[in-house]
Parts: sequence; structure tokens; C-alpha cells
Amino acid sequence: MISVNTKVNLGSLELKNPVVLASGTCGYGEEIAEIYDPSILGAVTLKALSIEPRIGNPPPRVVEVSSGVLNAIGLQNVGYKAFIEDKIPMIKRIGFTAIANIAGNTSEDYAELCKRLNDLESIKAVELNVSCPNVKVGSMVFGQDHELLHDLVDKCRKACKKTLIVKLSPNVTDIVLMAKTCKDAGADALSLINTLIGMKIDIRTRRPVLANVTGGFSGPAIKPVAVRMVRSVYEAVDIPIIGMGGIMNWEDAVEFMLAGATAVGIGTANMIYPDAGKRILEGILDYMKNNGIEDINSIIGAMEK
Repeated sequence: MISVNTKVNLGSLELKNPVVLASGTCGYGEEIAEIYDPSILGAVTLKALSIEPRIGNPPPRVVEVSSGVLNAIGLQNVGYKAFIEDKIPMIKRIGFTAIANIAGNTSEDYAELCKRLNDLESIKAVELNVSCPNVKVGSMVFGQDHELLHDLVDKCRKACKKTLIVKLSPNVTDIVLMAKTCKDAGADALSLINTLIGMKIDIRTRRPVLANVTGGFSGPAIKPVAVRMVRSVYEAVDIPIIGMGGIMNWEDAVEFMLAGATAVGIGTANMIYPDAGKRILEGILDYMKNNGIEDINSIIGAMEK
């Protein structure tokens, strides 16, 4: 049996393996810890965090659709004060690598959160949520305007002492432009893709099923779009990518890595299989051993034309 190296790097942050749980699909990690030990994974990206608590959008906020899910949670979260008091002690106790996903209404909000997170040893990296499609202000606006995005990332880079990741929206004309903008402004890594904008109508009531009308579409149906975008960004921008969008099993994860992802984000799959992260990690390890792959980094971007 060969010995394999599964370590990958996102900027200065070394992950023990490329499997990352995506933000918003695993809470703050404590629910997953009831199923398996999340410290076996590369990282857990926490539920979005804002300075003040958010109650999110009114229900209904989640609906299953063909080959995926629509959600319009609206970045509901406990806010910074409760995060420090209640969530940080739990993260320390469980001991997993935590990435904070942050959101705000202004670039100053984001930069302020970056500063506050600098001294938290339990937080190993910061992911800027600039692409949530179901909030009325902030977030999505930054992700669709490259000048605003540059200003935001630049402010956060100056404020953030940790690995800085930017989560990109697929709901743009040119995702490569957005990726280049983030790199030029100082981002260490990128996450892509966030959800596509979608909606569902109840044909009996003739009303939208989601109270927010539209929501973020995730799940296996978006995977081909996500793989194509990861490849496009990989060929144009030389910073690490956390590839995500419809990963349901280890084969999907390997496909993203061949396209150019350094790590893979597991999202909707967590809602179906709470142990999806563990299953996918085990599958990747078997794939490596069965194919004589000694270093996981050797398959990053290794798609043959």
C-alpha cells in the first residue's frame, strides 16, 4: 500500500486534505460533530457572520427542486458578540480547522470584521461572501461590480492578517474578470462557484414558493457550470481555488481538482448525507491508492486536452 500526501495549501494556510465543508451547509460545525469528527477534514467554512445578528428572510426559505435546492436564508446568523461567546469555545473544543465566512452591507463592515478576527487563533482564514444572491444590500452587489469588488478586497487585505479567500458569484458576465480583480487586490485564494439565481412557482396558487421570490440554486444540476468556471479561472489566475457547486461524491471532487481546484467545497450534499465530507475524503484516498497517486497536488489542473 503506497503512502499518500493529501496536504494542500491555500495561501499560507496548509490543509491536511482538500475536503472543505462549504459555508451555510454545516452551521458552525457542532451539528456535524454529532455525526463524525470534522477535524479529519481539511477545513470547515462556518455559517456567514456579520457584525450584528441577522434574522434572515421570512419563510418559506428552502425548497427542493429538480436536481437541486433553492434557498433564500438571507445570511441569518448570531452576530459577532454571540459568535465570540458561544461558537469560538465550541470550535476550540472540537478542534477543526475553521474558516470564517463574513458578510456586510458596506466594505467598511467587512474590513472591521477582518480586524476583529485577526486575534482569534481558532479562525485560520477568512472568506469574503461577496456573492450571496438572496440579500437586499451588500454581498451580491460587490460580487457583480469589479470596481466595487476591488475596493472591498483591497480594504479587507489591508485589515486581514490571515489567509484571505473571496467567494465568487456565477451570476456575472465574466467570472475571470472578477477572479483577476480579486488577485490584483490581494486575495490569497478564491471559492467558486456560489449559487445561481433561481425561482419556483406554485402552479396552483400561481405564487412563488419562496417568500423572497428568488433564491440560490445549488446541487448536482449546477456542477457542469461550476467545473467550467473553475477551469476558466484556473487557466487565467494563479492563486488557489476552492471548487464547489454540485459535488455529491468523491468522483465529483476529483473532477473539480482535475479542472484546477486545489480544494473542494461540499455544500448541498451535507443536507442529504450528513457524513458527506467523510465519505468524499475516504473516496479520494481510495482513488489515490488505487491509481498510484502519491501526492494529491499532482492532479490539480491535470485535465488532458
